[in-house]
Amino acid sequence: MVHSSRLQRGNSSIFVIIGLAFFTVAFAGLSIWAFMNYVDQRDNVDAKVDRAVATAEKKQADELENKFAQREKEPYKSFAGPSDYGTLSFKYPKTWSVYVANDGTSSGNGYEAYLNPGNVPPTNVATSRYAVRVAIVNTSYQDILDDFQSRVKKGDLTSSPTKVKNQTGTRLDGSFSKDVRGAAVIYKIRDKTAIIRTDADTFKPDFETLIKTIDFVE
Repeated sequence: MVHSSRLQRGNSSIFVIIGLAFFTVAFAGLSIWAFMNYVDQRDNVDAKVDRAVATAEKKQADELENKFAQREKEPYKSFAGPSDYGTLSFKYPKTWSVYVANDGTSSGNGYEAYLNPGNVPPTNVATSRYAVRVAIVNTSYQDILDDFQSRVKKGDLTSSPTKVKNQTGTRLDGSFSKDVRGAAVIYKIRDKTAIIRTDADTFKPDFETLIKTIDFVE
């Protein structure tokens, strides 16, 4: 019995020693982590404050620059297509330029106009991209939609309804080609079809504002 009691006391002592050792190691680890954190804070606090200030200043500068750029676009100008083509109209930023490539006077060629901030890129260069391009063609509304169906089926484009006054049209968003990703709205105007498109997602906010002002004679 004495031997058993001594064995139990010995086991208890071992457990106590192990517990103390574990606690000592854990405490030492925590102390080291706290000390390293203190040193990091002490040595790098100025740099961290400078980075935080620089980030805040850049954010504020970007916001002010964006507000200035938006104010520069106002007051908006009025765009109007030819009366023979339904007098399509909308508002666009005054900082944009307009180039009418085809005024619709040539029989069968339709109407083409391009809008872009600053200068309008050449219209005879395949790689040119525009904030907004306007086309009023003599092709039927359904035939125009059929031209995009393959890309809609593949998932490159998404199709949704859109409306101007009482006239329902179609909106397309996504990739119109390998290099062009944007959005377009398509409407039937009398016996013709109007297509208003942006060639880049960069111009999406301006495009959204513009299409809200679209009007035409049905």
